[in-house]
Amino acid sequence: MANFINLLALLLTLLIIVYILSTWVFPPYNEFRIAISSIVEPMLAPIRRLIPPVGMFDFSALIFLILVQVLANILTGVLR
Repeated sequence: MANFINLLALLLTLLIIVYILSTWVFPPYNEFRIAISSIVEPMLAPIRRLIPPVGMFDFSALIFLILVQVLANILTGVLR
């Protein structure tokens, strides 16, 4: 079970990283960017409600990555 949690945390981390990179590389109406955005944005929206972007900096993805890693560490620690 711990391996599954670690795998899920890794997949979420990679998905967020691909999302971040796609916002830098692709234009807003690119099909790939829209597809990734439709998966990631619902996960980031609650964080953005609590901590809105500061100027042009959006820390929601970073906070999400930290939360995923902390939760994965806690859950794998409980399951050992």
